[in-house]
Amino acid sequence: MYQVNEVLSLEDALYRVLHVTGDQIVWIPIEDKKAFPSVIALAEINKLILDEKLKRVEDPYSLLLLLSPDKGSKEIEKRDRNYGIIKPLIEEPLFYVPKIRAAHVKTILSKGEISKPYLYRLIRQYWQRGQIPNALLPDYRNSGGKGKKRVAKEKKLGRPRALTEGTGAVIDETTEKLFRIVIDKYLLKEGSFTLAFAHRRLKLLYDQFFPNTPESEKPTKRQLGYFYDREYSHAEKLIAKFSESIYKKDIRPLTSTAAMQAPGPGSRFEIDATIADIILVSDADRNQPVGRPVVYVVVDAFSRFIVGWYIGFENPSYVTAIQALHLAITDRNEFLKDQDFDTESVHWPTPGLPEALLADRGELLGHQIESLESSYHVRLENTPPYRGDAKGIVERNFRTLQAEFKPFAPGVVTGPTVKKRGGRNYWLDGKLTISEFKEIIVSSIIMRNFVDPLSKYDRCMDMPADLPSVPVHLWNWGLQHRTGRLRKAEPERLRIALLPKEHATVSENGICLFGLYYSSSEVLESGWMHRSEKSNRPRNVSVAYDPNNANEIYLFNKPGSREYWACRLTDLSREYRNSSFWGVWRKQSIRKKAENQQKLNADKTRALHEKRIEEIISTAVKSAPPASATNTERMAKVGEARAAQLEKERTSRRSLPTKSSPPAKVVPLHEQQEGDEYPDYEDELFDDGDD
Repeated sequence: MYQVNEVLSLEDALYRVLHVTGDQIVWIPIEDKKAFPSVIALAEINKLILDEKLKRVEDPYSLLLLLSPDKGSKEIEKRDRNYGIIKPLIEEPLFYVPKIRAAHVKTILSKGEISKPYLYRLIRQYWQRGQIPNALLPDYRNSGGKGKKRVAKEKKLGRPRALTEGTGAVIDETTEKLFRIVIDKYLLKEGSFTLAFAHRRLKLLYDQFFPNTPESEKPTKRQLGYFYDREYSHAEKLIAKFSESIYKKDIRPLTSTAAMQAPGPGSRFEIDATIADIILVSDADRNQPVGRPVVYVVVDAFSRFIVGWYIGFENPSYVTAIQALHLAITDRNEFLKDQDFDTESVHWPTPGLPEALLADRGELLGHQIESLESSYHVRLENTPPYRGDAKGIVERNFRTLQAEFKPFAPGVVTGPTVKKRGGRNYWLDGKLTISEFKEIIVSSIIMRNFVDPLSKYDRCMDMPADLPSVPVHLWNWGLQHRTGRLRKAEPERLRIALLPKEHATVSENGICLFGLYYSSSEVLESGWMHRSEKSNRPRNVSVAYDPNNANEIYLFNKPGSREYWACRLTDLSREYRNSSFWGVWRKQSIRKKAENQQKLNADKTRALHEKRIEEIISTAVKSAPPASATNTERMAKVGEARAAQLEKERTSRRSLPTKSSPPAKVVPLHEQQEGDEYPDYEDELFDDGDD
């Protein structure tokens, strides 16, 4: 069965069905400009189909159904006028009969509104394009030669000049090559020059190929700009003008969302740090600025729940990152009580380790973090260099948290960080201490996690409509309806496993790390500190240390095991008790500088000392007279000469003047009681340190 307006293909020619009557159909060739409707029997049509010569195809003018010109436009006006002219003919049921069609054509032409060729063109257009009013729309979309390149031969294309002399340059193939050279060299590159600069370079290059050309006959900047816009797409310009990292970070189209790769809570944590835009003051002296703090944030990618953080003055590093990560797996309900938060309305969800951790390469890249991957099966993911967009969720949280205090907090860093001439130094505007700033950020995190809805959260199709887009609700819903990815871990063991590790040496003084000595009961029992040539102590061991506390280190005695010995600082290194390792390194650096300076001074004084000794010896050698006796006689008189020299020394001591003075009066501080004696340190002196 065939339908009106159906398109058929017969031997690469397209036909449109105009009318179906009995056992015949009326059709017309679509692409023939002189065609008229013709009649063909259905039996013949079926035979062509069986012979595989005829088949149904898609209508090439189906887009006319979607065209909707503006109301009152010239296109609508011409369409309606032409439709009214041919209406008597197209409404004739027997339009395909030549005599009847000729009679209607004669009647239409008698009115004098249209010529015969134009009339036949309209009715063919109406039949060939689908027998709808829009078939009569003018083909303005094909006007102007869009996409077609015009070729200039002897005269410049475009509007002739009216205000400047000359006729202008003809942009031929040679000139276009020069255009491309200049564009590729100056415009299509990172940090590109302006179009005006490129045009000036073009004219210098043009002079090399066409010398003595008048300035008015050289290609203009507008011609160069037109060629640039015509030949190079917007996407090509963006890709060429920006580096690959900037293009991927700020310009490339986004085709998906980060939550697509996080099916549930704990699937992926993102961690990153920023320097807060505020100047803080010292806790001890509010008039003393101390600078801008560092804020670390750990965020769950699925629920946007902030699970951990760090706020302080440590620079962004691995050591600081593990402090934020350690907080992410500890129960914060006790912490909230200590911070005077209402824990009845705010209950922190059960923490745990994620399936994957996404961080910058510099922070979690290296052997120190391998224990997290090998012991706790956490997949580590590192972002490419200069790709902050790879951690878009955590990056967005920095701006949200800082928006809580920026509008009204003193000391906020805004705009240029360089003081203008006559302006105020923003370093002197700070009023908040680090403790107060921590309280503000933690309170903002509580609001973010438990109160504020996420206006742009990309919800999944299975999330109920009445589920609030608040991180804690998304977290709880995900644990119930999605695969749970959180892993249980003991916070203290995880903290020690993530601490920085170093190789320490072992001697009779203990475990030596950074010049500090440590010991423990296990080390003593192992006999490592016994002063014996045949000691069983190893040459070096693997230890973990907390940079914030130099009092204790953790010794891993068995390779591949998580068992450790807690070693404390010995009396030999008591100078560094209750210090951080940063303080230890700073103090050691100061001491080394002082020792080096003292060595330089000692070398200078020792040179004078050695010179004086040499002069004394030289004078003595020169003053010695020749020997007047034999060696035997000289040795026989050694005792007599020694006695004479000793008597001379005693005589010189007796001749020293002495001053007589009355004895000093002794005033006792208190009456000495029985048992009052000076303290005896004998037990401590010979203590073996086992207790």
